[in-house]
Amino acid sequence: MNWALSIEYYSMIVLLACTGLLSVVALAHCALQRPDSFTMAGPLSKGVWLAILAGTLLLTALGFGGGGLGIFGIIGLIAALVYLLDIRPTIRDGGSNPW
Repeated sequence: MNWALSIEYYSMIVLLACTGLLSVVALAHCALQRPDSFTMAGPLSKGVWLAILAGTLLLTALGFGGGGLGIFGIIGLIAALVYLLDIRPTIRDGGSNPW
């Protein structure tokens, strides 16, 4: 039974690390974009997306201290994925930085 707990522990660490990496990439991408490119991507401005993505990074960091992803970490993961999979392609197609 002890091996099952260590598998769960290490898989949670890997999941948290992936969530943290996604949050950092999304935040870095958002910070490097022009503010006017966000108007065609949706109703939220660059400042709002920066605040949301910084919050996702904070929620992920709190998950590292608590030993698990938790509901707030899952919300942070969803927000980072929405930015990377929905907003980023719209900004890229609009002629901003191709990164």
